[in-house]
Amino acid sequence: MQPRSAISLFTLTFMLSVTALVGASANAATPEESMTKAGCVACHAKEKKLVGPSYKDIAARYKGHANAVATLTDKVRKGGKGSFGPIPMSPNPPDKISDAELKAAVEYILAQ
Repeated sequence: MQPRSAISLFTLTFMLSVTALVGASANAATPEESMTKAGCVACHAKEKKLVGPSYKDIAARYKGHANAVATLTDKVRKGGKGSFGPIPMSPNPPDKISDAELKAAVEYILAQ
């Protein structure tokens, strides 16, 4: 049997961890907010081509591709040119958009 203080410390630690997780998920940015913060909307829009392709055009091109999320995540991270025309897309490192935010953003784009 554990001393009462050890049980109380465990219970307190557990409750603080759950509270932190709930708070973090409640404050998590939406994909649209993450893309705005990362600057994606300077070149991309949901329904029309700006500098880069629209989200709908990207979704249409990758519809049915089994590895679309991984492929697009890699393209966004590394940048590049030629996929949708001659204008290059600059790389987007993790300090600009986290891995989790990028995955959510790519999934949002593919759902258009």
